Amino acid sequence: MARKEFSYRGYNLEELQQMPLDNVIQLFPSRQRRSLRKGFLPRQKKVLEKIRKLKKEGDTGGRPRIIKTHCRDMIVLPEMVGMTFGIYNGKQFVEVTIQPEMIGSYFGEFAVTRQRVQHGDPGMGATRSSMFVPLK
Repeated sequence: MARKEFSYRGYNLEELQQMPLDNVIQLFPSRQRRSLRKGFLPRQKKVLEKIRKLKKEGDTGGRPRIIKTHCRDMIVLPEMVGMTFGIYNGKQFVEVTIQPEMIGSYFGEFAVTRQRVQHGDPGMGATRSSMFVPLK
């Protein structure tokens, strides 16, 4: 069975990458369209400059270069597909490789800021009442 080819609003990845940014913006949902119409913030421009600089340098050989950023409100654009970003979640940089399906989403959606709390069994010294829990 052949793998289904990616398309975003009727355009494949190559067409999206060749398209001018203004035309790509028209395909995004309203929140992203509105945000991008206002223009990029200085921190978002910095991320775009890093992306374009890396693309200009070409293949570095071995491991893919990671672009570290605190900019969680950056919208994934078609030119970012295949790149690896270190997105800050408040504690560490979460490595995210951009897939075509991520186009139009925000970086912050892929680096969760909260983790699920999993408490263990009460042990010796956990609380005052745990002194009376029989040890296994």
